Amino acid sequence: MWRADGSDDDGWESRRTQAGQLAEAVESLVACWLMAAEETRPRLPARQLLALRTVRASPELNLTALAEHLGVGLPTASRLCDRLEAAGLLERTVQPSNRREVQLVVTVYGKRLLADVAERRVRRLASVFEAMTPAQRTALEHGLRGFHQAHTSGRGAEGPADG
Repeated sequence: MWRADGSDDDGWESRRTQAGQLAEAVESLVACWLMAAEETRPRLPARQLLALRTVRASPELNLTALAEHLGVGLPTASRLCDRLEAAGLLERTVQPSNRREVQLVVTVYGKRLLADVAERRVRRLASVFEAMTPAQRTALEHGLRGFHQAHTSGRGAEGPADG
């Protein structure tokens, strides 16, 4: 937040500048991450891959909960699941206790695809890490863990309310 005297009382502007400077490095990391997923067959868009990972991590999710988790509408989540099901990566089954509720299950093929993507990502990251010094790798690890913690805790999603 800016004060009347023009100073930045909470450091927001300096954090914004720092974020801008890190953008290129983040783009490089994201490109490395996405390229690994694009090497798999079938090739899945990032949102479908995220949906598949989400269902695998939380098998109790139904279609409505998946839509909420992904931040999309129910029709969008349903079409997303249609595509995953058509590719043999996901199954929709009727919940025995509530026949109106659809349960989502990652197939064996879907689990294999997720494992393949994860392995390709690890290999790509490891090859980049070889070119880094141990101190750079440690600093990156600490920084990314801190970023993950702040992101998943709900802090840091946006700037100050008035800015």
